[in-house]
Amino acid sequence: VQLQASGGGLVQTGGSLRLSCAASGRTLSAYSVGWFRQPPGKGRVFVAVINKSGSNQYYADSVKGRFTISRDNAKNEVYLQMNALKPEDTAVYYCAGRLWYAAGSQPTTSYDGWGQGTLVTVSS
Repeated sequence: VQLQASGGGLVQTGGSLRLSCAASGRTLSAYSVGWFRQPPGKGRVFVAVINKSGSNQYYADSVKGRFTISRDNAKNEVYLQMNALKPEDTAVYYCAGRLWYAAGSQPTTSYDGWGQGTLVTVSS
């Protein structure tokens, strides 16, 4: 599955953005979907994951309580609602999929379908 993230932009500290992740050529409901981010000059890190039905979610501690992952399988999309944004949230955000869901460690190598990310810039 090839996934594409969109919805990034420039926002002030404390603001909100909603990112979308869409699949091309495949049904997204067959996959657990994760959001990852890559800050400037740093590696790609896990943000949040949602299972196929949307009934389970798991978040990185750094975004817990501020970000919400959700999905609409009828629209073949997954979302990341980001509230109370901080400058340290500035990064390129990516979505990717895998066939199983698990909480805990989320190695990037266990995910497929990385498309172009979307840049989120939070100004102070």
